[in-house]
Amino acid sequence: MCPRHKVDAMTDQALNPESDIPGKPTSASRTTLSHIMTHNDTNLLGTVHGGVIMKLVDDAAGAVAGRHSGGPAVTASMDEMAFLEPVRVGDLVHVKAQVNWTGRTSMEVGVRVLAERWNESTPPQQVGSAYLVFAAVDADGKPRRVPPVLPETERDKRRYQEAQIRRSHRLARRRAIMELREKRAAEGLDD
Repeated sequence: MCPRHKVDAMTDQALNPESDIPGKPTSASRTTLSHIMTHNDTNLLGTVHGGVIMKLVDDAAGAVAGRHSGGPAVTASMDEMAFLEPVRVGDLVHVKAQVNWTGRTSMEVGVRVLAERWNESTPPQQVGSAYLVFAAVDADGKPRRVPPVLPETERDKRRYQEAQIRRSHRLARRRAIMELREKRAAEGLDD
C-alpha cells in the first residue's frame, strides 16, 4: 500500500462506521493560549519555571480535549515534554494545541510552545513541545465516547500516524511493566 493510500485508509478508519458519533475536523478544536511571563513565574535561575510552562500546556490541551469531546476531559498522561529553550520574564508565550488522534474514550493532544522575546522584533521561537493523553468523562467521572478526529492537512495526517506509534509504544511499555511486576510477585519479590 502506498503511503498516500495508507494515510487515506487511516482517515477512513477515523470515520469509524461502528461509531454513532460524527467525526470532527482537527481545526474544530485547535486553540492557542497566550500568556506574558512575570517575575512570579521564575525559578532560582531567573528563567521561567518548567512547571509554569507545563501548567500552560495542560491548560491549553485540556481546552482542546474538552472542545473536541464536547464535555469534560481529564489528563491521563503527559508524554515527551521537551524544553528546547529557556523562557524569560516578559516573554509572550503562545501554547498551540490540537487533537492528533482519538480512540474510543481517549485522545492525544499535541502541543507546541512558542515564545516572543519582549525586546526583539523577531518571529516567535519554539521553546517546547509535549504530547498529552486525555480521557473524556461524564458527570460521574466515568469514561465516555469521543468523536473521531478527522485530519485535514498532510501535517494533520502525519501527526495522526505519529500519535498511533506513540500509543502503541505506551501500551507496549505498560504491558512490559505489568509482566515484570507479575513475575517479581510470583518470585516473592514484593516491592
